[in-house]
Amino acid sequence: MSRSLMPFTPSKPSPARLLPRPAPEARWRPGLATQPFHSEIFAPAAEASGAGLALALARDALTSSDPSSGEGEDTRQVLWVQDRGAIRQGGRPCLAGLPPDLRHRVIHVAAATPEDALFALEEGLRCRDLACVIGEIAGNPKALSFTASRRLSLMAERHGVRLWLVRLNAAPDLSSARMRWSVRAAPSPPPRWNPAAPGTASWHAELFRARTHAPGQWSLSDDAGTLRFARDPDTERPGESAAAPDPVSVARPTVGRSLAARARA
Repeated sequence: MSRSLMPFTPSKPSPARLLPRPAPEARWRPGLATQPFHSEIFAPAAEASGAGLALALARDALTSSDPSSGEGEDTRQVLWVQDRGAIRQGGRPCLAGLPPDLRHRVIHVAAATPEDALFALEEGLRCRDLACVIGEIAGNPKALSFTASRRLSLMAERHGVRLWLVRLNAAPDLSSARMRWSVRAAPSPPPRWNPAAPGTASWHAELFRARTHAPGQWSLSDDAGTLRFARDPDTERPGESAAAPDPVSVARPTVGRSLAARARA
């Protein structure tokens, strides 16, 4: 028995379902309460930009990771591991050049090979008595494979010890680091009070991979131990200088009666 063919009547199109868009990735900025436990910094070995930014990021994370905890300043030791190539190309950390509160807290490990450096990094991440771990490895050694970086990420997250691994003269390869930076030194802003004094450390930093932040580029500076934007492209207006005005240049001399006398009148 054949079925009759019913005429096809197009139905009215149903209104499109408005699916909620995923929340935009938060733009990275200094002072965020949530910081990753494993970060990589790619930097040239001829300048100390990699180690400088690693130290600035570490201090930023240690001072802002948990502001509601009510605990005092973190005075635990900092483990600094370098392989032989990193020492030969960039030198050892200069204790006199470190911030005063860190000079007596750095434990330096000079590893003969990248394998030894990775072993020291893993052992440091197992120790919760360390504030953080900073590592420097030169080039792209075979020992620093994706599996090795994955072990570092898991170890850091399991024990709650953060790692900043500086890759000197290295090409970005596969890694499980939660945040990956490319950094180079930038001109320091002129000192406000003494033009002959050295300026604050400044970097041009590019965040090219992160799990919770969108990629971006920033000019960063270390202002008296605090990591700040030297120039923020999101807030800076064309022609506007990022430096604060000099109090001497904005002061105006009073003529006749003082400002206090005028206020009383």
